[in-house]
Amino acid sequence: MQAAPERIVQAHAPSTSVVESVAEAEPSATASALTVTAAPTSAAPSVPAEKPVTPKAEARLYGSRTRGQWIKLIVLLAAGAVAAAAILVLAARGVTTLPGVPEFLARYPGAYDLPDATEPGFPWWAQWTHFLNIFLMVLIIRSGYQVRTEQKPPAFWTPKRGGKKISINLWLHQSLDILWLVNGLIFVVLLFASGRWMRIVPTSWEAFPNALSALLQYMTLDWPVETGWVNYNSLQQLMYFLVVFIAAPLAAITGVRMSEFWPKDAKRLNKIYPVEVARAIHFPTMLFFVLFILIHVFLVFATGALRNLNHMFGGTDAVNWVGFWLFAAAIAITAAGWYAARPLILAPIAKLFGQVSTR
Repeated sequence: MQAAPERIVQAHAPSTSVVESVAEAEPSATASALTVTAAPTSAAPSVPAEKPVTPKAEARLYGSRTRGQWIKLIVLLAAGAVAAAAILVLAARGVTTLPGVPEFLARYPGAYDLPDATEPGFPWWAQWTHFLNIFLMVLIIRSGYQVRTEQKPPAFWTPKRGGKKISINLWLHQSLDILWLVNGLIFVVLLFASGRWMRIVPTSWEAFPNALSALLQYMTLDWPVETGWVNYNSLQQLMYFLVVFIAAPLAAITGVRMSEFWPKDAKRLNKIYPVEVARAIHFPTMLFFVLFILIHVFLVFATGALRNLNHMFGGTDAVNWVGFWLFAAAIAITAAGWYAARPLILAPIAKLFGQVSTR
């Protein structure tokens, strides 16, 4: 009778295998539930990579300005010059209508008669010194500007006898100055020896009112008659006198004061003539030469180019192309000198007179 309850208990007790199977099934069910309930995550939108910012290259400076700034400045200056010239022309023409001015122009036509002993034309020595003056002056202005603006010289030169080391551009500038002075002295000596000094030295007080008359005629664009083979107009004469006997010596005196040729130990002399005074005069003198050259060349071409070029390059008053082609050859030689004025070519020449180094 006792066996029956045991069977009842066994009948109601859960089977061990069933419990184990349920226990084994729970983890998979849980995992399945987790899999079902987990929300699918969408991929984050990709952010485009930023392109590296390339720094802009700094604009190259030519002196204190960029190329574009120089172009703008030149255009503005040209426009201003044209406007100013137009105003001057109108003003000058208005002056010629004032009472007494036409009579003044008739009395002083722009030139006075030279002494009878003055010979016309231009001898060979005047032509050659004129060409050498062109060649040397162009290179002097270029090398002087380089000396004034250079920050790191490409090479240096030291004299054989010893002394201060200077940049090779300054050596070139001073060497050209010496040649220019020699050429100028030869010209002046031959000018007075030949009696042709009266062409560029005023011999009458009438030179001054005639110069004013010529200036007024130039400003009205009703230019005075050109007879350069025989006689310059008075304005030309005064300008040539100013260039040869005032501006050129002034450039030489101030240049020597700033050079190594000046005695450094002469305290009293240095106090009387300070180097600051020389610097303040030397650069404006160079600007005067530049302005004179520009106006001179313009008038040569504007008042009869072929005849004017024949005067100084062909030695004749004829109107043909001989003087023009000789002038073109002179410009080509000057351009070659401009190209050759660089350390690679200058160094072997400078070594003949001293030592050349890169620092």
